[in-house]
Amino acid sequence: MSVTNTNAATATCASRPRAFLDCAVTANRNVADGIFELVVQWNGTTPLPGQFFLIRPKRASVLLGRPISVFAFENGTASLLTARRGTGTKELENLRVGEIVEMTGPLGNVWPAPGIGDKADPLAMVVAQALSPSKPLALVGGGIGLAPLAFLARTLKPASYDLFAGFRSSSYGIDGLQPRTLVLATEDGCEGCRGRVPDYLDPCAYGAVFACGPDLMLRAVVSACAKAGTPCVISMEKRMACGVGACLGCTIATKSGNRRCCVDGPIFDAEEVLFDE
Repeated sequence: MSVTNTNAATATCASRPRAFLDCAVTANRNVADGIFELVVQWNGTTPLPGQFFLIRPKRASVLLGRPISVFAFENGTASLLTARRGTGTKELENLRVGEIVEMTGPLGNVWPAPGIGDKADPLAMVVAQALSPSKPLALVGGGIGLAPLAFLARTLKPASYDLFAGFRSSSYGIDGLQPRTLVLATEDGCEGCRGRVPDYLDPCAYGAVFACGPDLMLRAVVSACAKAGTPCVISMEKRMACGVGACLGCTIATKSGNRRCCVDGPIFDAEEVLFDE
């Protein structure tokens, strides 16, 4: 299935190229209750781990696209792990193979991991200096927050990281990943350990921790990392409208002032984020 490029304007967002494309759905499958994997053809700039797309059906009842992190990308095919949360995502869930979606992206910044992004980025330098064979990287994902971490994990050397994955019930999105150790936690105890995934994380064992998930999970991870003195990088989940920094709807408070998740993030140094403001 090929991509139709009827409105292929290009632009620059936060010094990274993005495109506005009409793209064909090649697969759409349920992977858990309320969770589905939407696969589309993408002929624009190759997304990097941590980035996302704004996406909406060509014929949609909603005006704005929904921000969806890239779960995997290979040979011009983007996989988007998505949770059904409202009208917009329900319409995405009901798409059939061959239908067309409008996509804007790739948007946002990238994980400051080895081989990813700008080596001159101060945060990337801090992470690189903190990692070692004895203190590797920990990836901590909660629910749908696993998606951008899974994309990163596919670019890392096998067994060079530990993966902590937390879910309410059954797991999803972890097939094909190759962590050194997988710690799986579910709130109802039906898989892995019973409880919340931050309860099983010891930041002292890691050079750095990358996390994405609900705010409560992130708060717990960030607090534990601060006490341990371990660098922590987080990807924030916020409602977005424009995706290009104009509407200010995804603004968060940081020690350096207000920042927009869509263009200044969604990835931030955890020490900078002010969760209570």
